[in-house]
Amino acid sequence: MTAAVFFGCTFIAFGPALALYIFTIATEPLRVIFLIVGAFFWLLSLLLSSLVWFMTRTITDNKDGPVQKYLLMFGVLVSVLIQEMFRFAYYKILKKANEGLKSINPDETAPSMRLLAYVSGLGFGIMSGVFSFVNTLSDSLGPGTVGIRGDSPQFFLNSAFMTLVIILLHIFWGIVFFDGCEKKKWYTLLVVLLTHVLVSALTFVSPHYGISLVAAYVVMVPMGIWAFFVAGGSCRSLRLCLLCQDKDFLLSSQHSR
Repeated sequence: MTAAVFFGCTFIAFGPALALYIFTIATEPLRVIFLIVGAFFWLLSLLLSSLVWFMTRTITDNKDGPVQKYLLMFGVLVSVLIQEMFRFAYYKILKKANEGLKSINPDETAPSMRLLAYVSGLGFGIMSGVFSFVNTLSDSLGPGTVGIRGDSPQFFLNSAFMTLVIILLHIFWGIVFFDGCEKKKWYTLLVVLLTHVLVSALTFVSPHYGISLVAAYVVMVPMGIWAFFVAGGSCRSLRLCLLCQDKDFLLSSQHSR
């Protein structure tokens, strides 16, 4: 039973992300490299966030009660800020690398920033989802007591869907964030930051997992629509894609900007 729950939740959380990787990235070595680097940047942001959290806990002498609640809120805010700082740093590095590729070989078509935004967002999302899901599974070690001591029986299922939301949101955030940097629309960076903080803060409404999950999807849908049109999508291209008449869809058909 435990194995079935594990594999079922894993499929829900990472199935779409794995499909995106296979059909849009796996066949291009350069995209795979950018994906891995993006995941590494997210790991660096996690490391820095952990250091800040450790120092904060040390300064406060690990006090209990309300202090821990405020510290946790502070930790979430700092973690989100650091993640977005590393996203911006990765954008700058990719921008310089893209310009370098064009200068070295002008005849070679360099990857578009829209494509790089998608790849980097998927890298951020997959690594974030892995850590989120691993933390959830680590809490399940031991006897099967979920749902017996007042916990929600749908805890693991809700966690899997929340992990999926986080992965997709990182993709959407990456596309919108990079577009804002490219066009110098700095308010889009603020929107990404605020929605990131909002979704992260939804973890504080536990054990009401259904509320946090629905709220996260409410944030994800408009962000996904925004990212779709920012990436060059249109109602026509969506229709062609759904009818399987546009094989390249958005990614392969984008030209360098």
